[in-house]
Amino acid sequence: MADDTVSGRSDITLGDAYLAQVKTKRLMNFIMLVIFLALLVSGFHTADSRNAGGFWDGLSNIFDFPAAMFSEAIERAPMMPGYLVKYFPSLIETVNIAAAATLVGALLGLLMSLLVTRGFAPVPWLVSPLRRVLDILRAIPEIVIALVLIFMLGGGPVPAMIAIALHSIGALGKLFSEVNENASLKPVEGLSSVGANWTQRMWLGVIPQVAPNYLSYALLRFEINIRASAILGFVGAGGIGYDLRNTMSWGVGKYDEAAAIFILLFLTIVVVDQFSSLLRNRLTHGAANTQVTV
Repeated sequence: MADDTVSGRSDITLGDAYLAQVKTKRLMNFIMLVIFLALLVSGFHTADSRNAGGFWDGLSNIFDFPAAMFSEAIERAPMMPGYLVKYFPSLIETVNIAAAATLVGALLGLLMSLLVTRGFAPVPWLVSPLRRVLDILRAIPEIVIALVLIFMLGGGPVPAMIAIALHSIGALGKLFSEVNENASLKPVEGLSSVGANWTQRMWLGVIPQVAPNYLSYALLRFEINIRASAILGFVGAGGIGYDLRNTMSWGVGKYDEAAAIFILLFLTIVVVDQFSSLLRNRLTHGAANTQVTV
């Protein structure tokens, strides 16, 4: 009887402790939510007070630019093919910037990923410092790097390519290193037992296992870099983004040309997305299960 009483008291005590912990957690979550909402409202008011025109005052004009652009595009529809031809070379430049940056970023990201993967790294004490380097490259936005490079090198596609490549090294290096952690060590150990050096072990033992994942991530990064290269054109880094900035300026009267640039960008992103999806499905599921996702 005494044992049952003690056991009952223990159950009540554990139950009360659990309920108290749940109440404390809910209270903390409520306090965090209130703090978040307060910061959100105060941040919005601060940003609105520093805005030149005021958010609420300009909210009614939000559709003015799209309306002007589409109306001019419709009025000058016969000139649209000429605009598409005119800005097509700038689009090619943008795609070239993205392709070169992706290629450089993938190659250097692959090398960095092998150097920071525990179990594969030739110098273990360098793993942590190199991971911090990847974090820094991934944390700094491309536009910040591009602005610094434009100040140093001048405007053009080269600063944009370098900026996007540096960011791609950080992003792909992180993704590739996570893929490397799932690779089997047996081929590496077998190559090591016959005297293969580090480069041979990585090239013959690791990369063949994870190459499809590498290519899949690189293709996905290529899509992202096309958008990034177009955005960097707004800060003078060349490509179709530079033309888009000029045509979107108020009072220029080139909204129809801006519409043509938007059409080119939209079609390019759709084509690249579909082509990349086709290749990724082919790499991950095989040719028999290949399908394009719309």
